[in-house]
Amino acid sequence: MKEIVASFTNQLEEALEIAENFQPETTPDVDNIVICGLGGSGIGGTIMTQLTADECTKPITAVKDYDLPAFVNDRTLVIACSYSGNTEETLEAVEEAASRGASITAVSSGGKLSELARKNNWPLVTIPGGLPPRGAFAYPVVQLLNIASRYNFISEGWKAQVEASIGFLNANGDRISEEARKLAEGTEHKLHLIYTGTWLEGVGIRWQQQINENSKKLAWQNVYPEMTHNELVGWRDENHDLVVIFLKSPLDHPRTLTRMELTETVYRKFTPHIHECKTQGDSRIQDALHLIHLGDWLSVHLAELRGMDDMEVEVIDWLKGSLAKI
Repeated sequence: MKEIVASFTNQLEEALEIAENFQPETTPDVDNIVICGLGGSGIGGTIMTQLTADECTKPITAVKDYDLPAFVNDRTLVIACSYSGNTEETLEAVEEAASRGASITAVSSGGKLSELARKNNWPLVTIPGGLPPRGAFAYPVVQLLNIASRYNFISEGWKAQVEASIGFLNANGDRISEEARKLAEGTEHKLHLIYTGTWLEGVGIRWQQQINENSKKLAWQNVYPEMTHNELVGWRDENHDLVVIFLKSPLDHPRTLTRMELTETVYRKFTPHIHECKTQGDSRIQDALHLIHLGDWLSVHLAELRGMDDMEVEVIDWLKGSLAKI
């Protein structure tokens, strides 16, 4: 997994090359967009919706289930994203989308989803296979941004932001890994609480998921300002096994940053383990990719400190195998 994390910018570069080759024959005339995907395939949809919320001309919903919202119809674009192409929830959802007459575009490395796309003549973006889905994040998220711009829902400005992000990450890769290593040391057996602003919620979820899968430990995340209306009241018991990590960007709302500063004084009454991970604020995409890379490195450093195999996901394989028998 360390080698996969270290290759992040290479994946981003290859993903941009793949995106250049996507030339849809027509642009769907739709009222809304639904992105179907789960796990490592689905987190890109969540993050993409938040990165483009200030620009996208159509409402986007990320669906992580078998069922589609009732509004999906022939005026909906459904983007089905499954790295393996065999995610059963996504396959069922896309078949339902087809029955409702929705326009469908697929992103996959192969499997049943690619077969369906070719059979039904849906636009298909094929990405490289052979990786754990969580280790292939760069490929689908870039394709989702590209699809949105090819269909004229967002501008093409995202490309320059990704390119700038590649340069930034290449120039700061060793520093980012070292920052993650220091954050991991002494916290490998503690519970990580990840707090972000709303637009970085997907990034916080990515941190949680990577800690779950790579580090083999529980974590949780929440967002400002919502958590200050509920979870904040739950801070009542001293617990030095909790580690609070703020993911901050200069692009956060100023009042959100103020809330973070004020509530930090509350957390310090109950745990001494408070950390801030800050970005530069050059763009939403660069800030998100920077924090994602930092979180990925944290997860593999935690796994190493815990003596865990960061590639193993036996319990997920067991669940899929069990479901396949039913």
